[in-house]
Amino acid sequence: MSDVLDALRRHPDVEAENLHAVDATDRLLLDEAAPLLVGAPAGSVVVIGDRYGALTLGAVARHGVTGVRVHQDRLTGERALHANAARLGLGGFTSHGLTPGLVAGARVVLLQLPRALDALDEVAALVAEHADPDVVVVAGGRVKHMTTAMNDVLARHLGRVEARLARQKSRALVASSPRPAERPARRWPERAEHPDLGLVVCAHGGAFAGTGVDIGTRALLRHLDTVPTTTGTAVDLGCGTGVLAVALARLRPGVDVVATDESAAAVASARATVDANDVADRVRVSRAAGADDLPDASVDLVLLNPPFHVGATIAPQVAHDLFAQAARVLRPGGELWAVWNSHLRYRPVLERVVGPTRQVGRDPKFTVTASVRR
Repeated sequence: MSDVLDALRRHPDVEAENLHAVDATDRLLLDEAAPLLVGAPAGSVVVIGDRYGALTLGAVARHGVTGVRVHQDRLTGERALHANAARLGLGGFTSHGLTPGLVAGARVVLLQLPRALDALDEVAALVAEHADPDVVVVAGGRVKHMTTAMNDVLARHLGRVEARLARQKSRALVASSPRPAERPARRWPERAEHPDLGLVVCAHGGAFAGTGVDIGTRALLRHLDTVPTTTGTAVDLGCGTGVLAVALARLRPGVDVVATDESAAAVASARATVDANDVADRVRVSRAAGADDLPDASVDLVLLNPPFHVGATIAPQVAHDLFAQAARVLRPGGELWAVWNSHLRYRPVLERVVGPTRQVGRDPKFTVTASVRR
């Protein structure tokens, strides 16, 4: 199995010396779950949060598990799993959304713990309601990112939660005895009104910022009414819960808006937000890695609040890649409106990759710029 794990790659995700396709948590979870995976009936094993395929392909290669159902929030992770499997000649799994069908009748669930407690709550509730009554959840993460609140969230839905000994700075939690009758009423996606913005925001557990509006988005929203585009097509690139897409659709009724994100939780949240604000006739939401489903020189405006982390790792290259994608899909003369942490000093990159860039707004933390495609 070590050969299988050592052969995994992150592609098409960001490749860098300090970023790896397999970590100590993957290895720990596979070891902790080994007695459960031996002889597991086909279709009884579920993997949630597999980053690049280590859990899924490790279970398949070591134990011959078949019919594994997999959910990965990030589209790049899903593509990496399938690419790794094809390169290594492995199969025996299928990809699914975070729906009851993912966990229906499951006996074993391998889970890379999400950082957000709401994301964990949504997963645990789904397992408790739809998995086999004898299901065992083997969940794990890096110790520095784990809190006792994670135990509490699991215990809300599964009657028995046991913390195992840490190894190589990772720890596993083993949970069983689902109690769906005691589970709170389903609340996903949650919904919150923002009277100051005139918007309703909907969010699933794994969506960044939840039903709130992060401060970077708010910084861009303050200048959105000065965007000159009034017709044509606009893209909310990395849309999150869809706040920018909805706000633009309301401000510019003549613009067709496309909202894209690679996160399954974000896409589901954005669709709910679009529906809640009655702009479904003007906003299309799609799951995509950046702008990869859009033709060259096909849009007039791109809105972007780029991430600068991959997990817990600072990775400015992610924003640089999104700038390049924006440049590719913009028509000559089209504009990229971006908001970014001022200390990152992205303006020279924007000038080089997109075109002439002007500062639209700035506060102590964020800078808003507009770049004109050459």
